Order: sequence, then C-alpha cells, then structure tokens
Amino acid sequence: MLAPKQRRLLMALGCVLTSGVVAGCDRSTPSALDPSGPKSDLVATSWWILFSVAAAVCILVTVLAVVPMLLRRRRRQVKGGDGKRFVMICGIILPGLVLMATFALSVTDIATDASPPRPSRMTIDVIGHRWWWEVRYQGSAAVTANEIHVPVGTPVQLRLQTADVIHSFWVPEVMPKMDLLPKRVNETWLSVSRPGTYRGQCAEYCGLQHAHMAFLVVAQPRADFDTWLGRQAQDAPQPTTAEAQRGLSVLTQSSCATCHTVRGTSATGDIGPDLTHVGGRQRLAAGAIPNDFGHMSGWVANSQTVKPGNIMPPQHLSPEDLRAVVTYLQGLG
Repeated sequence: MLAPKQRRLLMALGCVLTSGVVAGCDRSTPSALDPSGPKSDLVATSWWILFSVAAAVCILVTVLAVVPMLLRRRRRQVKGGDGKRFVMICGIILPGLVLMATFALSVTDIATDASPPRPSRMTIDVIGHRWWWEVRYQGSAAVTANEIHVPVGTPVQLRLQTADVIHSFWVPEVMPKMDLLPKRVNETWLSVSRPGTYRGQCAEYCGLQHAHMAFLVVAQPRADFDTWLGRQAQDAPQPTTAEAQRGLSVLTQSSCATCHTVRGTSATGDIGPDLTHVGGRQRLAAGAIPNDFGHMSGWVANSQTVKPGNIMPPQHLSPEDLRAVVTYLQGLG
C-alpha cells in the first residue's frame, strides 16, 4: 500500500500529464507534428525518434532508481559484485552509441533539407518588416502581403531578407524555421503536399508587435494557382460605383498614397503593403484581424487600436470618406 503522501504525489502527476495531453489536442494550432510537406516530414520523423529515445532512457533510469529502493524497503539482500562492467556499458558505451546515432540522423536531415528533391520552378522573395511580410514573385508583377500562394507539390525557392531587424520565417506544418538577417539573403525552399491554408509566424522576437506578425501559406492546385498569379499581376480594377470612385479619389489625395501602392493609380508609396488586390486577402494586419468591411474600417481609421506601435498613423477621414475608401479597397479582390 502506498502512503497518503505518495498517493497525493501520484494524483498530482496524473493531473499534470492529463492536462498536457488535453492541451495537445487543439487541432486549430499549427503543429510541426502534423506535417504537410517533405521538409516538415523530416522534422516530425526526427522528433518522434528523439522522443522515443528520450522516453526509453527515462523509463530505464526510473527503473534503475526504483528497483533498488523497493528491494531495500523489503530488506532483501542484494548480491554484491563488481559494478565496473555495468557502468562501462550503461554509462559510457550505450549513451555514446545513442548520441552518435542521433547525430548521424541530424546530419542526414540537414543535408536533405538543404536542397529540394527536384529543381525549383519558382522563386519567391519574402521581406520581413516590423510587423508584416512583403511577398514578391520573380518573373511576375504580382506583389502581396502576409499571404504566400504556392502550387501543390511544387518545390518553391524562397529568398528571405529583412528590411529592419532580425525576423524568423516559420510554417510549422510545412517547414522548419529560417532567420531573416539584415544585409543578407538566406535561401531555402518549401513544398506543400496537399491543398490548404497553413499559418506561419515570425519566430524571432522583433519588437512590440512580434506576436502579431503572422502570415498564411495557401497551397493550391496548379491551375488555380496560375489563375491567381495572373490576376495578381494585373493592375487594380477600376471602380464601378460612385462610392468606390470617391474612395479612389480620397485614397490618392491623402497620405495613404505616400505609403501604399495601388498599381494602375497614382498611389505609388513603398513604405506599407501593396494594396493592389488587398480585398482578396483572407486577413489584415499580418493576421491580426479578418478582412471584412468593419475590421478594415477600424484599421484604416486608427490602426494603433489593433497594433500599437506600428508606423501607420491614424487617418482623420470623415465617416463618408472612410466608408468610400473601405468600399474601394474591399473591391480590390
């Protein structure tokens, strides 16, 4: 029989383990253990191997610690002997073999991660800003923000750089982390094995709104991707309603045009995200809010209420002008 103190200890341990298991069941959170590409497959496989080794070692050490305690409690005589062989095998040889095996696994994974299984057919430039992501497709006029579209099953080369401080590009379900360093271009690749939308995140603390610096990787069938890319390369559509026309006029005559680009108009700013097709994006403010009329209105009027510290100042527009600008922007799909 266990003593009351031991029973309470076991109950507390059980609660902790149960809480950990329940917390790990949240399927809405991106997980590196739910891979959707060859690079993330490597990460998940390595994790399970290392976890299994660590669990086996933990169990072995626990058994070696508990068994002598039980034998001593029952006053059994343990036959003495020379323990040098045991120490040599379990304390030196076995750990050395385990460490060499895991090191070899890591080296193999790093080599596999370094180059795609077949040549990349597309190159995408990703530039990190405080606190959003600029995305440019080489060979195309398409420019977007916080949303990276790729064709399913196609290796895509990524050129990662930063416009200010160190950031880190991480899509848990697709690829491991890679840093964006000032005055340097880091190259890597990704490939997504199934259609879907995968959340990415800046994984290097970069300032006040680091937590609100997310992005989406949207994997599409090749035909859908080609259609999307062709549409993104076009200039902004002309407004078709009087209110949208008023919105375009307000935008190009206000400070918005000095910071943002809307291709096909006189707005040619390069400080903030390109807004040419902003209406078609899933979220705004690097994933902080949904892309709908209400949230966009609040963001344009005073983005500091959503992401304090960002460089976009409040826009002092009348209610009518604000509604017209947002109507125009929402039509840029």
